[in-house]
Amino acid sequence: MMQWTNESVLPGFILIGFSDRPQVEIILFGVILFLYFMTLLGNTTIILVSVLDSKLHIPMYFFLSHLSFLDLCFISSIIPQFLVNLWGSDKSITYGGCVIQLYVSLALGSTECVLLAVMSYDRYVAVCRPLHYAFVMHPRLCHILASMAWLSGVATTLIQSTLTLQLPFCGHYQVDHFFCEVPVLIRLACVDTTFNQAELFVASVLFLVVPLSLILTSYGYIAQAILKIESVIGRQKAFGTCSSHLVVVIIFYGTIIFMYLQPAKSRSKDQGKFVSLFYTVVTPMLNPLIYTLRNKEVKVALKKILGKTL
Repeated sequence: MMQWTNESVLPGFILIGFSDRPQVEIILFGVILFLYFMTLLGNTTIILVSVLDSKLHIPMYFFLSHLSFLDLCFISSIIPQFLVNLWGSDKSITYGGCVIQLYVSLALGSTECVLLAVMSYDRYVAVCRPLHYAFVMHPRLCHILASMAWLSGVATTLIQSTLTLQLPFCGHYQVDHFFCEVPVLIRLACVDTTFNQAELFVASVLFLVVPLSLILTSYGYIAQAILKIESVIGRQKAFGTCSSHLVVVIIFYGTIIFMYLQPAKSRSKDQGKFVSLFYTVVTPMLNPLIYTLRNKEVKVALKKILGKTL
C-alpha cells in the first residue's frame, strides 16, 4: 500500500474496502451493479410518474419525488467509484474525488434525514387533520420545507467535511472503507480528534436523533387518530397512507444510527462496511419498491402511463 508524507502532493487515497476478500469482491460487483441499475430505474420511474400524472400533484408525491431524486444523486456519488475498485486491482481514488464524494454524500445523507421528518409531518396532517390538509400543506409551504431540507444538508457538509479535511493524516492514506466518509477519515488523523468527534456527535444528534424524535412523535399522534376510526376500511386506508413511509424510516435510520451513533470500538470494521453498504445501496433501491408495491395510487398511475406509451 502507498504512503505519502505531509510534504508531498496528495495523490489520493487507497480505499481498502473488501480487498482482503477477493471472492467476496466478485460477488459484490455483480450484486451491487444489479442493485444500482434497479435503483436508477425505480427512482427515475417514481419521478416521472409523479410529474406526468396530474392526480399525483399533491404534497406526498412532491416530497416523494424529492426523495427519489436525492437517492439517485446519493447512490451515484458512491457506487460508480466502488464498482471500479471492485472490478480491478487498483483501489485508489484521487484526492479531489474523495473530497467530492465526502461533501456530496454527506450533504445528501443529511438532507434525507430532514426530508423524512418533513414527510412524516405531511402524513400527520393528512391523517390527523384531513379537513385542513389542503390549507396547511399548500404549495408554498411544501417548497419551503423541501428547501430547508436541502439547505440544511448543504450547511452541515460545508462545516463537517471542511473540518475533517483540515486534519493532518501524516502519510496515512489507507482508508479501511469503500468510500470517503467522515467517521473513517477522522480515524486516519494523527492528531487529537476530540473536537471533531464531538462535532460529529452533535451533528449526528441534530440530523438523526431530532428528526427521528419528530417522526416518532408524529406517528404517535397518527396511531391515536387511527385507533379512533370506527370503520375497519377507514383504518386500513389511514394505515396504508403511512405504512410505506414508516418502513422507509425504520430501514434508513436503523442502519445509519448504527454507523454514526454507536461507538466505533463496539463494532468490527467489517460490520461498519456492511452497514454502510446497506444504507448506501440497499435503502435507495428499496424506497421506490416500497412506495410502489404498497401504494395503489402509484401503481394505477404507472399502469396508465405504460398503457398510453404502449
